[in-house]
Amino acid sequence: MNIKTPLLLLTLSQLSLSLAQNKQAKLAKDSIQALDEVIINSNFIFGNKYVAKNRTGSAYYISPKELKKFNYTDINRALRAVPGVTFYEEDGFGLRPNISLRGTSPERSSKITLMEDGVLIAPAPYSAPAAYYFPSVARMQAIEILKGSSQVQFGPFTTGGAINMISTQIPDTFSGQIRGNYGSFNTSQLHARVGDSKPTMGYMVEFLNYNSDGFKNLPDNSNTGFDINEAVAKFRVNSRPEAKLQQALEVKFQYYDEVSNETYLGLTENDFATSPYARYASSQLDQMNADHLQLMLTHTLNLSQNFRVTTNGYYNRFTRNWYKLDDVIFNGDKQGIANVVSNPDTFNNHMAILRGDVDSSDDALLVKANNRIYISKGLQTKLDYHWYGENVFHDLEIGIRYHYDEEDRFQWEDGYNLVNGRMNLTLDAVEGSEANRISSATALATYAMYKLKFDNLTLTPGLRYENIRLQRDNFGTNDSNRTGTDLSSRENEIDIFIPGMGFSYAIKNDISIFGGIHKGFSPPSNQPGQKAEESVNYELGSRFAFGQLRGELVWFYNDYSNLLGSDLAATGGTGSLEQFNAGEVAVNGIELLLNYDFLSANSKFALPVTFGYTLTNTEFLNSFGSNDDLWGEVNAGDQLPYIPKHQFNVMVSLEHDKYELNLSGRYNGEFRTQAGSGTIPNDELVASNFIIDFSSRYHFNNHLTLSGNIINLLDEVYAVSRVPAGLRPGHPFGANLGLEYSF
Repeated sequence: MNIKTPLLLLTLSQLSLSLAQNKQAKLAKDSIQALDEVIINSNFIFGNKYVAKNRTGSAYYISPKELKKFNYTDINRALRAVPGVTFYEEDGFGLRPNISLRGTSPERSSKITLMEDGVLIAPAPYSAPAAYYFPSVARMQAIEILKGSSQVQFGPFTTGGAINMISTQIPDTFSGQIRGNYGSFNTSQLHARVGDSKPTMGYMVEFLNYNSDGFKNLPDNSNTGFDINEAVAKFRVNSRPEAKLQQALEVKFQYYDEVSNETYLGLTENDFATSPYARYASSQLDQMNADHLQLMLTHTLNLSQNFRVTTNGYYNRFTRNWYKLDDVIFNGDKQGIANVVSNPDTFNNHMAILRGDVDSSDDALLVKANNRIYISKGLQTKLDYHWYGENVFHDLEIGIRYHYDEEDRFQWEDGYNLVNGRMNLTLDAVEGSEANRISSATALATYAMYKLKFDNLTLTPGLRYENIRLQRDNFGTNDSNRTGTDLSSRENEIDIFIPGMGFSYAIKNDISIFGGIHKGFSPPSNQPGQKAEESVNYELGSRFAFGQLRGELVWFYNDYSNLLGSDLAATGGTGSLEQFNAGEVAVNGIELLLNYDFLSANSKFALPVTFGYTLTNTEFLNSFGSNDDLWGEVNAGDQLPYIPKHQFNVMVSLEHDKYELNLSGRYNGEFRTQAGSGTIPNDELVASNFIIDFSSRYHFNNHLTLSGNIINLLDEVYAVSRVPAGLRPGHPFGANLGLEYSF
């Protein structure tokens, strides 16, 4: 189908509480109700826990209160209590997360739909979705996670689910906050914001600085940490409350800059056992320099109480240059660092250079400037209309988005020697001599969702359509000025319909069942003729409440007909981003969430306990070979790598008006680092771990709060991955104290 083909798709709205049933909701806000939902803000998926509980698909809303319990700056730790979410860590601070939803490939979170305020936020969501930029969770007001059939509203990735991060909103009245903390490894944070609303306007400005010296150790004692600054400003103008036609225009500006002394180079098995927080001398110059700019306009038009039109225009620009060691040469034998660290006995001379044990020849260490510029921009509109019949509620949501993104690679590789433990430049390479190409995507996406509610039954059929044209212009490594003398181009185009159907049925006020079926989709690369990743996904679950016990139990099954893998340097590959077909794969599992308050509602104390468990089974249904070190040679019956079978999280809080104490324990089951079956070989194993975090808050008054946090309370030493190149440690024991003033 041509991108210009006229297509009018309809959709369903998700709505907050209907005025007609508002009273009922207040009386039983924690019970399972079949209430109408009315949209509060177009940049939200749910907007609150109540709406999340009443979706026809599996959903989770991390509220402002939950985020404040630990004041996490690491998105991995913020998501740890959500069933169905798995991840592997990389740097210990969550700067480059690798998140999976329901068994999707986790590397660089590239197989899930990532949004901030309802807008795609990955650097280039279609042409290069690997999340080398991720919004700072420290400035987020809430986080929404959606799985199941109703995610056809949010694409392009519809297999595992969508994550939407809600930034600080413009307040209703004049208010603000300033928070500072300091702790282990000279880790500190300063976060300040202020805002106000008047009858016809509102604003909010915010600043965040987060920095650390890092917990890893280089032989020369240089900094292994990072420094991140972020500024956000929002301004809104809106109609007077008495105006017949209500509309608002909000402008958002966001800027982020980062300097992080992070490396792809990990440790060998023996070195990790003796010095898990060490770094080799050859990684001393590794550094990421990045900045991100977002401009966003949101226009909301309320044509009536039942009809709303919301339009977003957005522009994101992300530039980064990760200057990092890629290869090492001994006597003319060039080897990638991942291969050397995985086989230190075979390449013992190469390892000696990496460690800095010997002086090297010139150009023995090749450090690549992974210089890239990403652009993502588009225009999206959503129409929501709902109406009532006798004992029936209808809602129709129509969405359309025109989007363009690109990744501009302009990379080179410098040569160094290593003498007396110091690296010295010996080859100043020509810029663009390693990669000189632009990959781009143009996409038209539309969706329609209809919601029909009759008594206790809710049905939500939906349909999404994506037309995507992917291109690549490769100027070649000998044309740094891009004259076009060596230009080669290629193109791939796909259009696809993505249907989904969800249901929920309230058996009574405190128990319901829900489920659905939908098509999973992930865009292909720009390789001509390559097919998209496709699957058929099922879920069936129940939400229940018995006294103080509330919970959710969900079974899911994802049946891939064509799983795609990507050649990423972050997973030990070459970094070409070429995709390959992994064929048929089955992923199934169970998600359990339980909440219980052991103290009565009349007590001065609350003792809530939350338990979340995820069981994930994965299996390749066919055999194939790949050059991607994350999968390697695959046989039918093998399990997917980097997906633990078991994981659970327990959180216990003691809450009082004056103070609160929180303990959170996360068990991450063992997982394999290459596809395989049976007992995991030691050199492909990341062992299980159980990590406990602690936090406390004391309120001097309504304005001033003292907080304390401890990460890895028991100081467990544990490995989190074997990619990009060797074993990597999780964050050791770290404590900090903070002071927060609100007004």
